[in-house]
Amino acid sequence: MTADPGNAPPGRRFEGRTAVVTGAASGIGRATAIRLAGEGASVACLDVVADGLAETADALGVLGAKAMALHCDVRSEADVNRSVEEIAADLGRPDVLCNVAGIGTFVHTTDVTLDQWDRIIGVNLTGTFLMIRAVLPHMLEPNPGGAIVNVASTAGFVGSAYSAAYCASKGGVVMLTKALAIEYADRGVRVNAVAPGGVDTPLIANFGLPPGGDPKHLYRITSRMGFCTPEQVAAAIAFLASDESSYTTGAVLAVDGGVTA
Repeated sequence: MTADPGNAPPGRRFEGRTAVVTGAASGIGRATAIRLAGEGASVACLDVVADGLAETADALGVLGAKAMALHCDVRSEADVNRSVEEIAADLGRPDVLCNVAGIGTFVHTTDVTLDQWDRIIGVNLTGTFLMIRAVLPHMLEPNPGGAIVNVASTAGFVGSAYSAAYCASKGGVVMLTKALAIEYADRGVRVNAVAPGGVDTPLIANFGLPPGGDPKHLYRITSRMGFCTPEQVAAAIAFLASDESSYTTGAVLAVDGGVTA
């Protein structure tokens, strides 16, 4: 069986670089960690799901990549700061940060508790901010340079019923990406995002219609191309993190099968 050149990684674009991937225990995070490791990166895998995190680290070991797995709740300032310092000490200065950790669900807004709201905003938006704030000093000194790729969503551009907190968090990720891209454009750090639509990951199971929900709302945000795979999103992340996108910052690349076209 011959390899399909259309699906082959374009060489080892991350040779000698250290990448940090949150949400690495499954889905897009795992696919991203594997993609970057396959292209030569040393990868720090962060998540709160211990079993999945170990499986991802094992997969990177099979690739011969240098990797470390760290339990990290991205909502926790202490967890984030500790993890980044351990990464810098063990793998070296972070060159790439991929903020993939994310949660969400469909629920009637009148039924959303404050704890649910805070958790979704905390993981998706605050966690992204905390990781960036902790990694940036390493990217800026002593030799400025680095790439940050955030995972936003089509829900950061277009309204989606039953997901007010998720939409608010991902819209925040979009604008956080653009603000930081402007702030650091002349300091060697690029900040971009991908915006997936429906992705075939464990998270998708949380997005079933709530009781009494109107299925027409699902058709509105569903691509005729079906769900994309985590690997397709990981390929877009790898491009934005690589030198091939060296003149790209502040971009939000839709990987959504035309949903936002």
